[in-house]
Amino acid sequence: MGAEADRLGPWRRVRNYLCRRGNTREDAEDLVQEAFLRLELYCREGHKVLQPEAFLMRTALNLAVSRYRHDQRSPLHDQLVPLQLIGLADAPPDEVFQAEERLEHIRRVLDAVSRRTRDIFLLHRIGGFSYAEIAQQMAISVSAVEKHVASAVATLAVDKQRHDR
Repeated sequence: MGAEADRLGPWRRVRNYLCRRGNTREDAEDLVQEAFLRLELYCREGHKVLQPEAFLMRTALNLAVSRYRHDQRSPLHDQLVPLQLIGLADAPPDEVFQAEERLEHIRRVLDAVSRRTRDIFLLHRIGGFSYAEIAQQMAISVSAVEKHVASAVATLAVDKQRHDR
């Protein structure tokens, strides 16, 4: 049992990390499985991996970001945030409706910023990715990520001020 537990340790750690980032358990398991497959293929090509768990974590995170981007482009994925992420899965219908209205309003406001700014903001605020993770994934500086997030926040703040009057 000890060897089996050691072998599954990285799998569980990466899966649990992805779940904390908002992925469902099933999606996280799929992502980890794909990351393990990519590690295996990479090693079969003759490459050496000194830190397999770090390789798995980075690969799984990259796959999660790619899936997120794909879902954002999918016509079937028109909600800004799944209800489970905002704690409304068991809420009364009127609360769910109000939250959906607020999220739709936020989505419309964020349409005023560039797609890149919106994606970076959502990766950070909804996806839970750090500025450094987003910068690495998008091949930009952390400073650029900060500016994109600040731009989205400023756009939302201006809209809020306009509606609070």
